[in-house]
Amino acid sequence: MQTLKLKRPDDWHIHLRDDAYLSRTVHDAARYFGRVLVMPNLVPPVIDVSSAISYRERIQALSPPGFSPQMALYLTDTTDADTVVAAKQSGLVSAFKLYPAGATTNSAFGVNAIEKLYPIFEIMQEQDIVLSVHGEVTDADVDIFDREAVFIDTILSEIIRRFPSLRVVLEHITTSQAASFVQDSSDRVAATITAHHLLYNRNDMLVGGIRPVHYCLPILKRHIHQVALLEAATSGNASFFLGTDSAPHPRSAKENACGCAAGCYTAHAAIELYAEAFSSVGRLEYLEAFASEYGADFYGVPHNKDHIELTQQDWQVDASFTFGNTELIPTRGGEPIAWKVTSGERYPLRDGVH
Repeated sequence: MQTLKLKRPDDWHIHLRDDAYLSRTVHDAARYFGRVLVMPNLVPPVIDVSSAISYRERIQALSPPGFSPQMALYLTDTTDADTVVAAKQSGLVSAFKLYPAGATTNSAFGVNAIEKLYPIFEIMQEQDIVLSVHGEVTDADVDIFDREAVFIDTILSEIIRRFPSLRVVLEHITTSQAASFVQDSSDRVAATITAHHLLYNRNDMLVGGIRPVHYCLPILKRHIHQVALLEAATSGNASFFLGTDSAPHPRSAKENACGCAAGCYTAHAAIELYAEAFSSVGRLEYLEAFASEYGADFYGVPHNKDHIELTQQDWQVDASFTFGNTELIPTRGGEPIAWKVTSGERYPLRDGVH
């Protein structure tokens, strides 16, 4: 039976939601992650240091010792220089998140004209704070499967040209174009890659009937893009690191005839799913750096000193989880996972394994 020991991993892109949902999400994220970068797209969004502090306190009230939520602020059309400086000085804010308005869940407060934020990007560059990017255009005439590539060509490339010292993370990349763009950029540009984009492609979502559990934004792409992401994640290139984009929704929102909520919930088994992906291409030896080192290096924080251990051992995820006063369908719900954390857990997964 194969085992794998890793420095405790971090998740550099996660959605914890708020209020009654936090009990589920914090429990799952804190089971073995050291740090998580918490996305700010609540309603209303987390737009300044005071709201980030308040949100962080709500998370910490449910957190075990050793678990560290890192906060991101939501960029809007009215974000100003004082907010950027205050965020840097707080020591609590690791990034500002750029959502093009209308691109994904709770992005109605996002940016309508990105070029008007260039003065803010200049301040972010001076303050050396990370710009975290949801990289999709929202033009109605651009096919949903092309929106990431068009964003890179028309928007992101110009931001990086104008602000070469700005640290930029292109989040949850989904295409070979994105992987190549990051590989060809300076070490100030990085990308997170999700477990679900490594394990699935659009056939998994569409063939035999639409499977809402796999619907996310950016949307799953062709198999050729999945292969490119696997190559990037397992390449040993420090520009690629773990960010789950775990994004829970109540079952009623995911399985809705009038529109399926975008997001895949993987926090319950994230490192196990990444281990499956890396094992599928025979590159488990690169998982520790991807999961536990490269993200910490990019964000300028030390590697975690403790460890977890994974064993190649089948276990089955419950078909659904308790989620506030409703239920949540997780990725791989009711199905087996081939790797299991057998050492380093802070506590067992709640109502999630049998």
